[in-house]
Amino acid sequence: MSAIQSCPALFLAASASGQGKTTLAAGLARHHANQGRRVRVFKTGPDFLDPMILGRAAGAAAAPLDLWMVGAEACRAKLYAAAGESDLILIEGVMGLFDGTPSGADLAETFAVPVAVILDAGAMAQTFGALALGLASYRPGLRMAGVLANRVGGARHVEMLRASMPASIPFLGAVPRTDAAAIPSRHLGLLQATEIADLDTRLEVAARMIADTELARLPAPVHFAPPTEEPVPPRTLAGRRIAVARDAAFSFVYPDNLSLLRAMGAELREFSPLANETVEADAVYLPGGYPELYLSTLAANTATRAALHAHVRAGRPLYAECGGLLYLLEKLADRDGRAAPMTGLLPGQARMQRRLVGLGMQSVDQPQGRLRGHSFHHSALETPLEPVARGVHHPDGRPGEAVYRHGPIHASYVHLYFPSCPAAAAALFLP
Repeated sequence: MSAIQSCPALFLAASASGQGKTTLAAGLARHHANQGRRVRVFKTGPDFLDPMILGRAAGAAAAPLDLWMVGAEACRAKLYAAAGESDLILIEGVMGLFDGTPSGADLAETFAVPVAVILDAGAMAQTFGALALGLASYRPGLRMAGVLANRVGGARHVEMLRASMPASIPFLGAVPRTDAAAIPSRHLGLLQATEIADLDTRLEVAARMIADTELARLPAPVHFAPPTEEPVPPRTLAGRRIAVARDAAFSFVYPDNLSLLRAMGAELREFSPLANETVEADAVYLPGGYPELYLSTLAANTATRAALHAHVRAGRPLYAECGGLLYLLEKLADRDGRAAPMTGLLPGQARMQRRLVGLGMQSVDQPQGRLRGHSFHHSALETPLEPVARGVHHPDGRPGEAVYRHGPIHASYVHLYFPSCPAAAAALFLP
């Protein structure tokens, strides 16, 4: 039987989105990496953008942890493996500490990881202590490491916040309000790491701010038990070559998805629609991303379009999700109505909206089993295609996103987490 692995670990949470959690989690990861420590960072829930920033800060890829989408045993296996090869594990929460079913608090409590709460104190004084007390006492089973004040105005402000804190909750210090460390964002969240030219400079600023707080102290070790089972995925994709679109327009893909495809025997080859690259493979994977930001480039890239048409005419599988789905349509328009032709492999068109159109965890049933994932998009789709199935929202069971089949094309807005059902994931890339 495998031995328990121990490693310092911390869960970074907040009272809500927009508190500066990702910036400070990334700053903390960079601070410890600068000390020569091997840092492994995880992100709670379904997210593609935050892990890009966190991974850059830590110098190692960041992976998702979620008790529903990833599964408790898979989360246990990830943490156990990380504890055996790291000097520090950091887990960034999602939204507020108790938001979601399951929540970040559920994850932290399941694995006994202490919680450090980051609160934007920019518009409050003594209420800071009341909010900290509420978060710390709401669930007695949580281990509370303390509370850090973000975006403070000065020394007097910090003293007011410190004085408001109950003696039972450690005050971890304060970080000043500054734009020098802020990570820019757009409609789907943060900018991609590769799009921020001065990202490392911003991370270093955040690391220096964190260094002056108690949050920078190495936390106590957490004991991680080995997983009870480590299933071996079937080699159903052995000998198959899968082309994966990977560039600034198509970058929303879980590394775990790619690792699973390789473990099932697939040979993966990346190609770039933005660079007008051709593709020749047994199957194609078009992940989500930002095709709406590159309308004219994608419309002009006829070599990629022709190659995808040839691929589909040959009856070879093409799996597309969210941004990949939009790229397959006849036309895509941005929020101002500027439109451009896409590949035309699926009938219909879409237009970007100024508000979220789809959001939430969903499962999709396939003949081989149930895949889990999530939806998060700002586009509205019009198509004459009839769905062959629909996703199901978690946890309330409401009907979710449409799933389309059109010849060898399988497409949906849902971003699937392939390890949730390897057999069903493999079927997406088989004739």
